[in-house]
Amino acid sequence: MLAQAITQQASSMEEVLAWHPHFDVWAVLAVLGFGYWYSIKRIAPRVLGPEEAPVTRPQVASFVAGLVVLWVVSDWPIHDIAEDSLFMFHMFEHMVLGLVIPPLLLLGTPRWMARRLLRRSRVLTVVRQLARPVPAFFIFSALLIGIHWPEVVDLMVRNSLAHFAIHTLLFAAAINAWLPVFSPLPEIPRLAAPLRMLYLFLHSLGPTIPASFLTFGKEPIYAWYRTTPKPWAMDAITDQTLAGLVMKLGGGVVLWTIIAILWFRWYAEEQDWERLEAELRRTRS
Repeated sequence: MLAQAITQQASSMEEVLAWHPHFDVWAVLAVLGFGYWYSIKRIAPRVLGPEEAPVTRPQVASFVAGLVVLWVVSDWPIHDIAEDSLFMFHMFEHMVLGLVIPPLLLLGTPRWMARRLLRRSRVLTVVRQLARPVPAFFIFSALLIGIHWPEVVDLMVRNSLAHFAIHTLLFAAAINAWLPVFSPLPEIPRLAAPLRMLYLFLHSLGPTIPASFLTFGKEPIYAWYRTTPKPWAMDAITDQTLAGLVMKLGGGVVLWTIIAILWFRWYAEEQDWERLEAELRRTRS
């Protein structure tokens, strides 16, 4: 019986790991990639002066990196393992969708392109209201906690359309949550550097509650992942515990890394201002 169970488990894992295309992911990547290219090549010459560069190399690199990371976490094999085997992979997918891809795409979007996307006054007004720090924080935090409710997780893994829709909502809320930090538009202003660091620090606290339930839970929370085939002789509780660690520690590493980068840049800018003020005082004297 044990040998038969092991054989069935191995066979199930082979099915999980068998390659198959995710056309919805490819379609999203194609739309985003083509839209970015078309905007730079066709729209930019009509809205920018002949001397203005439509985009910088770092911006292109950041946007392309965002698309590549989106493809990696949303396509085979990570998405398949996340949906059919290990919840820790599902959690990894959520953390990357919420904390890694949005800042890459925002940093890769030039000002004129963002303004073009939000050129309708009503759209810009709505986005400006939603992207204020308080609503942006609570919308993203509530959604991040809500999508890990057991009934929501089971719905996602059983219904591919619901899965796609919920991930789209998470991604949209994440873009909105990152606007106070990396907005490309002055119409949607970024927070001052100290406030940006505080804002991200508060975001690092948000996952603590659901992560603690996952990390210290004694029983599997999600019905789907109790019986799914798992590699490396892993059981459902270990998978759930690792998912909690991914949520808390993985998300914290990303946010605290960005906080550190912002701090060093802010410190360097402050030092430059102090040197400039000292030089001006010397010239006046």
